[in-house]
Formats: sequence, C-alpha cells, structure tokens
Amino acid sequence: MKTQVGASSPFPLSQGILSNDFLFVSGQIHMKDGKLLEGSIEEQTHQVMKNIKVVLDAAGIGFNEIVKVTIYVTDMSLYGKVNDVYKTYFSEPFPAREMICVKELPAGARLEISVIATKSKD
Repeated sequence: MKTQVGASSPFPLSQGILSNDFLFVSGQIHMKDGKLLEGSIEEQTHQVMKNIKVVLDAAGIGFNEIVKVTIYVTDMSLYGKVNDVYKTYFSEPFPAREMICVKELPAGARLEISVIATKSKD
C-alpha cells in the first residue's frame, strides 16, 4: 500500500500491509510535504496522526478500528503532551499501547507512531 504521504520515501518499507483483515501501518513520523514538520510536539503529534489517517483511509479503516499502538519518542518528558493529543483521536476502549524512549529516530524526528488495525466486517 502506498499513498501520497510516503510516495517519495527513500526507505525500503510499505506504508501499510493489509493481511487477513489486519492493517499493519509502518511507523509514521511528523513529515509534511516531504519535510520534517518543525514546531511544538503537539503539532508534530497531530501531523503523525494525519499521516496515519491517510494510510487508514486507503484501506477503508478508521481510528476506532486500531487495536495496537506503538509510540517512540526521543525524550520521555514529551509523554504528557503527546498523550494529550493522542487521546483526542481515540475513545474507550483505547487500543493497547506502549511508549518507548529511544536515542534517535529517522530524519531527526522526535516522535514516531506505528499502529495495527483490524478491518471490521460489514
């Protein structure tokens, strides 16, 4: 699966793979128009979620069908601000989740999020 969000990605990956009614979305960083979005961590988190939405939309899946989220940050002090934005995209029952602090992320990003969603049967 490839969308306009990652059409020029130099990385050897798929933005998302749909397999057996599960969508596995590769880690998304705060890229906008081919450049890393500067600004606050809140703005960057919203951009990551917008990038995830593009992949979800391409598969016909919504945020409410996400079952697992992995968040990577380069500074654990960002936890609260990322969480404040994150919870505006989900409602109970929230997806299973972890937030992991790492030394570095691709392209100098401060935040990366990957998700697993399940395609609801109509």
